[in-house]
Amino acid sequence: MPSIEEINVPFLLKNFVGFKEAVAFKESQGKYRVVNKLGYLGKYQFGKSTLKRFRIYNTTNFLKTPELQEKAFIAYCKVNKWILRKDIKRCVGKTINGTKITESGILAAAHLGGAGNVKKYLRSNGHFQFKDAFGTSIKSYIKKFAGYDVSTINANKRATV
Repeated sequence: MPSIEEINVPFLLKNFVGFKEAVAFKESQGKYRVVNKLGYLGKYQFGKSTLKRFRIYNTTNFLKTPELQEKAFIAYCKVNKWILRKDIKRCVGKTINGTKITESGILAAAHLGGAGNVKKYLRSNGHFQFKDAFGTSIKSYIKKFAGYDVSTINANKRATV
């Protein structure tokens, strides 16, 4: 069994940088040029429709530009935080299906399944179930990405890259 020194496991703080890097590792192992079998792109595995929202049309350029991917992730978090602002206010601190609801968990789940599906999950007290094409559930992202301080992300309906 390898020692802890031999395993390259990043230590991440529970701040926004830690949050985005943890999401990136789950999505793509943090690799900028990855395209999965469903066509999701880059470090954060964006769909083309999400990229279009931010006027990103050249996917080849997107994959080659780490700065653009980082800006897109931040903008997407801002938009999702705006869409989910009432649900964040109402649900943070509650427990749904045995999982404590946190703002970072909500934002991660929105990245996975879209803000609309997260709203349905929260407003149904967890009765609405959503899984992505790989079987990953909103509940699992809410749990996995709980407890990060994402207060540096300001809700913004019109966030741009």
